[in-house]
Amino acid sequence: MPEWPGNFPRNAFKQALAQGERQVGLWSGLANPIAAEIIAGAGFDWIVIDGEHAPNDISTLLPQLQAMRGGTAEPVFRVPWNEPVIIKRALDVGARSLLIPFVQNVEEARRAVAAARYPPLGIRGVAVAPRAIDYGRTQNYHRNAHLDTCILVQIETRAALKEIEAIAAIEGMDGIFIGPSDLAADFGHLGNPKHPDVQAAIQDAAQRIRATGKSAGTLAGSIDDVEFLFGLGFNFTATGSDVGILARGAESIAARFKKH
Repeated sequence: MPEWPGNFPRNAFKQALAQGERQVGLWSGLANPIAAEIIAGAGFDWIVIDGEHAPNDISTLLPQLQAMRGGTAEPVFRVPWNEPVIIKRALDVGARSLLIPFVQNVEEARRAVAAARYPPLGIRGVAVAPRAIDYGRTQNYHRNAHLDTCILVQIETRAALKEIEAIAAIEGMDGIFIGPSDLAADFGHLGNPKHPDVQAAIQDAAQRIRATGKSAGTLAGSIDDVEFLFGLGFNFTATGSDVGILARGAESIAARFKKH
């Protein structure tokens, strides 16, 4: 198989998840290619470009992917919804790792995988020269694309937790990500993912996901939580966001000079 695609390296993040290796990431919501370039080279394993809650679409995704090329981190685009056209367009501009939000059951998870694969494996529409194929320079892309496409589904409700084993059994599913804030809201504890009931569900989910042989991911509330989450069984986690780093860092500097 040729390199992915053209001069792009293989998807090391997908390969690491397949081995159950620890992967530390960062959330990105600034929707800016300069910010993306800076954090891509910082040493993280993966970075989520957020298209659900940040002002990202295909036109802002593309320059960020370009800026992150050559960095240490695999860009993971969180699509705004589990919708085949959005998934197709994200893949065509070069995103090869996707986080699909609010997946509720096995059928929705199957649709996510199918949207990311060409026939006969799925329903992804075929283009002959998008950026994903290095503008037509990569040979055999259509036959091999799924080998480097990483699909992560996000579970965010009690109903979805019941479907973990069925979702994990889907061929082409690389990992299951637990969304702590939405899960807390579904438990009736909006804004309180640290509630004991929510934490117990998160711990149980991690163990069940890993028991299936698939990777388990989540978002750490703070840097200090990362090792704790790894201890629960998670093997890929994001540790805050570029927005948080900028906002809290700026506030910290300003606070030193405020008059009391």
